[in-house]
Amino acid sequence: MNDRERFLATMHYQPVDRSPICDFSFWEETIVVWRDQGLPDDIVAPDYYLWRNGNADHFFGMDYSIDRAVNATGIDIGLVPAFEEKVIEDRGDHEIMQQSDGVRVLRRKFMSSIPIHQGYLLTDRDSWQKHYKSRLDPSTPERYPDDWDARVKLWTDPKREQVIGLNAGSLYGWIRNWNGLENLSLVVYDDPAWFEEMVTTVTDCIIGTLSRALETGGQFDAAFIWEDMAYKAGPLLSPKHFKQFLVPQYRRLSDFLRSYGVDVICVDCDGKIDLLAPLWLEAGVNCIYPIEVGTWEADPIAFRREYGKDMLIMGGFNKRILASTKEAIEKEVYRLAPLVEEGGYIGFCDHRVPPDVPLENYWFYLEMVREVWGRDLPDLRPMGELNQPSPEGGGATS
Repeated sequence: MNDRERFLATMHYQPVDRSPICDFSFWEETIVVWRDQGLPDDIVAPDYYLWRNGNADHFFGMDYSIDRAVNATGIDIGLVPAFEEKVIEDRGDHEIMQQSDGVRVLRRKFMSSIPIHQGYLLTDRDSWQKHYKSRLDPSTPERYPDDWDARVKLWTDPKREQVIGLNAGSLYGWIRNWNGLENLSLVVYDDPAWFEEMVTTVTDCIIGTLSRALETGGQFDAAFIWEDMAYKAGPLLSPKHFKQFLVPQYRRLSDFLRSYGVDVICVDCDGKIDLLAPLWLEAGVNCIYPIEVGTWEADPIAFRREYGKDMLIMGGFNKRILASTKEAIEKEVYRLAPLVEEGGYIGFCDHRVPPDVPLENYWFYLEMVREVWGRDLPDLRPMGELNQPSPEGGGATS
């Protein structure tokens, strides 16, 4: 089977030759740290946020990365034009900058993790109209890549081998970023009509933008939504408000996608999602990832036990285990193996692989999943040969 056939069969509980071998991606700093541990200098991670394709997934012998699948169309469904990215203040190891979404943040120049928000352009209805609403016009031509015809030819080819997904945006997470968590939490109570208008406008933009791609007759394998609307204690928006404001718009979006044959609809949400998961399923969003384990010990096996085959799952391999011992890694690979064999599940790290995971551990993890989930795929190259030229074709396999 090729990559696309294997992905679709897995997500539809059909027979497969083996599990897809992939990952979410890596922290930028992880690749830098790993270079001191033997990783060749020319390896670069794919980065959805930078709209950059890398070569790390190929080097590590993966079928694809989730980032690469999300970014495959080159369509921009967000703010167009983006705000100018610029450094406002240099503080040595830190800097205050304006991001492409207009938000001012304080971040470390290296090992930055999540930057600290410092200020927002979106503060009220007037700033919504002035700075944001006009940037959510789905008819803006700049949303589509210059090589449109070549991309259409690829995604309308029924014989293609690669997984191509649709970036289906964010109904809550974007707005939360633009306005700030505390500010938006008050808006939900103080001006619910405005909150509903923003969510509806964003959904209109996503549907309107993706319509052009779907009307080409393109065959897309999944749609990917980003939210990150939960933390260690639960959701950032109450289930009541989630059901009132978001479920109808998720349903609009999922019905629209399914009308064009896209029936794997994924949401990327970190944190404790227990209260939100059944509402996403109710709204037609049927694949949850990355199942972040965290202190609350989330578990893809437990989710399957609770929701059965209605919930497709990706991720869920504890990053803390990756950073611990080879014995713990091997044990977790075997623990998840029955779920892999059942289908509807693609295992990988429960977020982007962080820099505290030693390269040696990650290499061992890949060897184990190739053996167990990949049903005896060929071994990776020995760690000691990492700085030698790769075999023809660029992958890390022998």
